[in-house]
Amino acid sequence: MGPSEPKRLIYASPNGDRWHLLRAPATGLSFVRHTGNMASGSHVTDFSLATFLASGRNGPEHQALRRLIGPLVGAAGPRHP
Repeated sequence: MGPSEPKRLIYASPNGDRWHLLRAPATGLSFVRHTGNMASGSHVTDFSLATFLASGRNGPEHQALRRLIGPLVGAAGPRHP
């Protein structure tokens, strides 16, 4: 990610870990970037939205992303024909 590419903070944990929502300029696809805290070496990991929101993941960072994108997909969730 270059310095001019926008990112939105999803969640910052009390221990210093941070999760951002970003969009890849080449593909236009959104993804989540986790940056570990300094004590853990500030390791960076990127996740597709599907992987990040996979069933069974319900940490505060997952809840924060769901709150952020919920209005975009509607309160009732996806509708299938």
